[in-house]
Amino acid sequence: MTHNPAPALLSAALTAAERGWPVFPLRPGDKRPAVAAWEQRATTDRARITRCWQAGPYNVGLATGPGRLVVVDLDTPKHPGDTPPEEWALPGVVDGADVLAVLCERHDQPFPTETYSVRTGRGGTHLYFTAPAGTELRNTSGRLGWKIDTRAAGGYVVAPGSTVADLPYTVVHDAPPAPLPDWLAELLRPAPLPPQQPVAVPLVTDRRSAYLRRALDGERARVTGAPPGERNNALYLAAVALGQLVAGGALAEDEVTAWLTDAARQVGQGAGETARTIRSGLRAGAQRPRTVAA
Repeated sequence: MTHNPAPALLSAALTAAERGWPVFPLRPGDKRPAVAAWEQRATTDRARITRCWQAGPYNVGLATGPGRLVVVDLDTPKHPGDTPPEEWALPGVVDGADVLAVLCERHDQPFPTETYSVRTGRGGTHLYFTAPAGTELRNTSGRLGWKIDTRAAGGYVVAPGSTVADLPYTVVHDAPPAPLPDWLAELLRPAPLPPQQPVAVPLVTDRRSAYLRRALDGERARVTGAPPGERNNALYLAAVALGQLVAGGALAEDEVTAWLTDAARQVGQGAGETARTIRSGLRAGAQRPRTVAA
């Protein structure tokens, strides 16, 4: 008899949701999202989760931004030639966990073991921490060192209970996530942004101009005024609203994209996630075109 993984995956999704961590479906046996706008659709609602995972054996994605989590991903080499660069070519350093140990020694800090921890399918480790208040940390790749990535606002991780390439993600330390250590938060905090000049978006000069200007300014304010943790969602909603006007022929897509990209940059949104969110929002807005009378 063929084993049906769906009940176990549903249980894994509900377990994460009970901890307050919003989840969304990943493709079966894969790390890739099974839905568009996954961060906006991630949920802790038991009924929605049950309906979704009863429909198929989806892996479980955990949206770290809405979950107010920072997950430190300690990876392992992917092939024999995947060796540390000169900076990290130290005795005993063979993977991300070793690099983190060196960082701890350099900062005279203990290795942060007392937190929720997951073993990845390829033998790496995910260390879960609660995000610091008052600042929004974004995803990083290699910022802390070789084979260390982080997932925070705008990111997600594969939740335990999922299986990728027939290799399971398993909990190895079932404890509440500890607060992200201050010294790690400082290393991950983005550098202050230089002053940004607003992008001048040319508008038509007929009677629609005032209305369109208010629409652009209003959606820009939605993005720049959103609190940490809500900025990516605000960007998506702004792109949907302006995408309706683009689809109705009132605004040009490249101008709207430039306007929203500048707004997102001013509040520290990452370039890659900004571009994906705007594209997703514009596509959604195009389903309901909105025209503006002259």
